[in-house]
Amino acid sequence: METIIITSETEIKKWIREILREELVTQMPKVQASAPGYDEPLLTRKEIAAYLKISLVTLHDWMNKGLPFIKRGSRVLFLKSEVLAAPKDRPAKRKYA
Repeated sequence: METIIITSETEIKKWIREILREELVTQMPKVQASAPGYDEPLLTRKEIAAYLKISLVTLHDWMNKGLPFIKRGSRVLFLKSEVLAAPKDRPAKRKYA
């Protein structure tokens, strides 16, 4: 015979969160191990622009021209190794005398 438990909506949501949290903890190492390049940290737009010594406007232009990036929700992130391996056909900075 099955037992029927009557509970509140809040309690059900709590159980679901706990189950999801447990699953994420057990599954994340598998996902990270199978995703190439994810052993390095993801950099923000400001961090990669500072590393490349370019403005955010220039970075945006390069992204439109094919600079690799990762979109997570509304965030834009970069793997430094992918950015450094990107084609070097970006226009050179002009120096004025």
